[in-house]
Amino acid sequence: MRKKIKYCLFIISILIAGPGLQAQVSNADSSKLSSGEAMARSNAELERKAADWVASLDLKDDAKAKRVRDAVTIHLVAVRDWHNSHPFTLTPAGINPSTGNMLSEMDRQLIICSTKPRSVHDNLMRVLRSELDSSQVESILNKYTIGKVAFTLKGYQAIVPDLTAKEEAEILKNLKQAREQAIDYKSIREISAIFEIYKTRCEQYLNNNGRNWRQLFKAYVDKVKAQKEAEKQKEKTN
Repeated sequence: MRKKIKYCLFIISILIAGPGLQAQVSNADSSKLSSGEAMARSNAELERKAADWVASLDLKDDAKAKRVRDAVTIHLVAVRDWHNSHPFTLTPAGINPSTGNMLSEMDRQLIICSTKPRSVHDNLMRVLRSELDSSQVESILNKYTIGKVAFTLKGYQAIVPDLTAKEEAEILKNLKQAREQAIDYKSIREISAIFEIYKTRCEQYLNNNGRNWRQLFKAYVDKVKAQKEAEKQKEKTN
């Protein structure tokens, strides 16, 4: 009722003010239309993305493909809408109890985005797991996260060349957990931040099982630097 009263008063003020204010309102309407057009374009882009991802599976059942495509589209739209309507400022500034440091803007953004209804995630995963086999589900999740599981695993394999099968399995488990959690975040920066949480777990696991992650990482960096320096020297002599 209060909104209706405000709207009526607004219309009356337009009629009293005359053509000048009416022109301003017309411009505002144009701005709203532009915003609506932007939303339509964004929706179309998300629909195209979902269609491309599902098309990559080469499903032979058109009805199944549509169910998966619709579920992915609905999820992408829900993630976008929650992100856009929930800025980091909705999370009060404060300290991270694990570190004592002030929460960063990214911390606060992750916190507020993590409060979206659980059904947003569960509804998507229910359709994916009921309509697709495990490799196809992984393919869709990899599309969301731009292949970060494989890319990050290769990094660990390079840094720890004698990585055992048990260690690799634990790291892969953590990275897959990161992937499924990360699909509920809109930006690549947010997705990367989620992966950082699980990368820390991987490194703690290695440390707790006889490895020294800091030394391993330093040795890898030194090796890469030495290789680059050797290549430079080789180019100079040629």
